[in-house]
Amino acid sequence: MNRPLTRAVLALGSNLGERNDTLAAAVADLVDRPEVRLTDVSPVIQTKAVGGPAGQPDFLNMVMGIETSLDPYELLEHCQKVEAKHLRVREVHWGPRTLDVDIVVYGDVVSDDPVLTIPHPRASQRAFVLYPWALMDPGAELGGESVSELAIKASDFADIEMFDGYESQPAGAV
Repeated sequence: MNRPLTRAVLALGSNLGERNDTLAAAVADLVDRPEVRLTDVSPVIQTKAVGGPAGQPDFLNMVMGIETSLDPYELLEHCQKVEAKHLRVREVHWGPRTLDVDIVVYGDVVSDDPVLTIPHPRASQRAFVLYPWALMDPGAELGGESVSELAIKASDFADIEMFDGYESQPAGAV
């Protein structure tokens, strides 16, 4: 049975390992199923870790737009399999990770299921999700509000930097 396609926005983040390579590979892995089609990707930004243990490395974050015939729970399972492929370990809540993939929105679905809350419960307060989303889709709205305006109001907005595509080298590296 063919299901209709639903538009969704996924947020990706990485602060361990080769962060930029991980994000690029994860985008490819996420759309490597016939049920998932890539519609758009945002630029990559660099941010300080929000929440979780102190002293974490900076994150690279981005969002991607997809169309999918997977239902929300099938999409969640697919995202978690991609995280596992990239060695995601869930030891510390909001701790450092090789890859984090969150479903931000899934069509017009609103769900408060603790397994999968849609829209993502903290997305409206996180510039690291909102800002790249606004760059990707300037007219996007979340909960009836402009994603761009929400990004500017978010407490972490001042910490966002555009990522130039190059991983930092330690001092003295050639």
